[in-house]
Amino acid sequence: MSHDADKLIRQLSLVAFLMAERRLLTARDVKSNVEGYSEMSDEAFARRFYSDRAELTALGVPLQSQRDEFTGEELYTLRSENYFLERLDLDDDELAALQTALYYLEGKFAYAEPFRLALQNLALGRSGFSEPPTDTAERVRVSAPDYSPELAGRLAKLESAISKQRTVRFGYWSPKRTRPGERSVNPYALRLDEGNWYVVGHDLDRKQMRTFKVSRIRGDIRFATRRERDFRIPADFDVELHRIPRPWQIGEIVGRARIAVSEDTAWWIARTLSDAGTVEDGVFETDYANVSLLTGWVLRQNGRAVPIEPSELIDSVVEALGSLSESHDGEAPVIAGLKRTDPRRPLPERPAGPVAPERFGVLQALLAHLLASCGDDRSAVLDAAELAARFSLPLEELQDHLSLLNLVNFGGGCYAVYAEHDGDVVRVEKELYGDVFRRPPKLTPLEARAIHLAMEYVGPTIAADAHSPLKRVRKKLEETFGRFDLAGTPGPSDASAEETLVGVLSEGVERRVVVEIEYQKEGDESPGLRRIEPYTIERELPVWRVHTWDLTVDGARTFRLDRMRAARLTTERFEPRDGFDPSYLRDPRVARLVHSPDVARWKLERGARALTDGSAVADVPYKTEEWLLSEVLADRGETVVLEPQRLRDVVAKRARRLQRELGRVPSRR
Repeated sequence: MSHDADKLIRQLSLVAFLMAERRLLTARDVKSNVEGYSEMSDEAFARRFYSDRAELTALGVPLQSQRDEFTGEELYTLRSENYFLERLDLDDDELAALQTALYYLEGKFAYAEPFRLALQNLALGRSGFSEPPTDTAERVRVSAPDYSPELAGRLAKLESAISKQRTVRFGYWSPKRTRPGERSVNPYALRLDEGNWYVVGHDLDRKQMRTFKVSRIRGDIRFATRRERDFRIPADFDVELHRIPRPWQIGEIVGRARIAVSEDTAWWIARTLSDAGTVEDGVFETDYANVSLLTGWVLRQNGRAVPIEPSELIDSVVEALGSLSESHDGEAPVIAGLKRTDPRRPLPERPAGPVAPERFGVLQALLAHLLASCGDDRSAVLDAAELAARFSLPLEELQDHLSLLNLVNFGGGCYAVYAEHDGDVVRVEKELYGDVFRRPPKLTPLEARAIHLAMEYVGPTIAADAHSPLKRVRKKLEETFGRFDLAGTPGPSDASAEETLVGVLSEGVERRVVVEIEYQKEGDESPGLRRIEPYTIERELPVWRVHTWDLTVDGARTFRLDRMRAARLTTERFEPRDGFDPSYLRDPRVARLVHSPDVARWKLERGARALTDGSAVADVPYKTEEWLLSEVLADRGETVVLEPQRLRDVVAKRARRLQRELGRVPSRR
């Protein structure tokens, strides 16, 4: 039997023995009675027992220890009431909504498997888990533009390193450097910010806390040592202190800017940028570390934001507008040739699969499911294929998992279950202590984290489908997570505004009712009133979109929820339009852009192609000129439109108008 299988049998048997005895036990008691320890030498037992206890504690198993006041020996106990999951009082429609989230996250969510296992534990003994998806799954789409097998594989490796507290090494590419560098890191937590994954940890070479973007990791992620544990996560570590700041606030703060904004823009800033500054009397005040990036934000507002102070921000905006006007006058410039691929670049690594649940957690849940299937009877017969699919196990490996459970004992030769894969069925017999494990175990930290992240992705749709406030569903789940520390798991952001909007739009889709929305379009000074037929809602990190037929303009339109001020159901019904396929960026136009060497390295991450002079060229799809204009303005003259010519004229005209509105004559570069 493999080393991993031996360890799993030991750990499950240790849990069973401690719960069965219900008294304080010494290490000698454990060595004598628990499967796998008795044959070890005292030195090997001490090493393995310490390692097993540490792993079980990290998995959320509430092992407790205290020292005997007379003998000085360490005493161990595990109370069953702390081990099992309390029944979660979720309504059937709330549970169905959570299950719906699993359906439309599958294949797009690296944590889908631990999320599935967590829901199975929550639903143990209740019907409905295998029912088809609810209507929400048909009207809500989830897409993660940066999700890929490589990214999922890296998340899986980093999750393993965090749970085992192992130091990792990896190559890391930074846009500020020409070549990737080698990093040695003690990883403390993974976090999702604005649709991007980051790993937070202690950089051993720089001897300080650092945050690394997972998509910038190059090559394989390797354990730095052969030890079972390399470090301990500090007790005072708080992942929320490492939230990724706004681009202009990354680095040492050097000043505070004041920017005049229109009333409607102020509303949008207060809703989406409350972490970056304050808005009062039409003035947005924000600290900044990089005036160039703050200039980009001001220009992206396309005239709805005017810098007041400091003078360096005003000068930077004026200079950028001058550069934009000059570079877009006349014919497009001639660009350099494409850069050939460097033959010295390493081959891409073979990606691992998405994050898998801990095998210990799978065995716990499988044991509870087998025993619950027996009910009050001594035996049960289950469909083998259905059981394997439920736990995402290859059918040919099902017997291996059952064999491990057959070897779990409570000490003294008392076992919990005997299960055997026999043709198309699995035959289960409940043993003497079988009923002890009949309840589901508490969620592991990984399973709890998976639910947290799922709520971050699609929480408002969960609440909308359950017809109950998101906070109530979330509170019920958090109360069930157990006592283990979730300091390394960022809590879901407050999405009360999104929840309300998604609820109204979701009901409009379901009932086929026209919805009236107030929408702040990019480039407009004030919100407009639109009457829409909502068809589908899409979560494209980090924003929500609703695909509609806009009755106001009699055409297909897609709206972002973060720019939607309100949504109201009307009494007017609609029938789906024949042949209408609502989709984001259907038949988009394409613009060719060239990026200067100063920003080219960042653009390469978004699919641009490198040129021989250090610049980069990109073919960018767009639906509206307003959106693309904002993107070009935000690059402060470092991005130039090559084609179409009409768009070059639009940029030049808009830059000159903004210069006049500022009342400043730009300096020439």
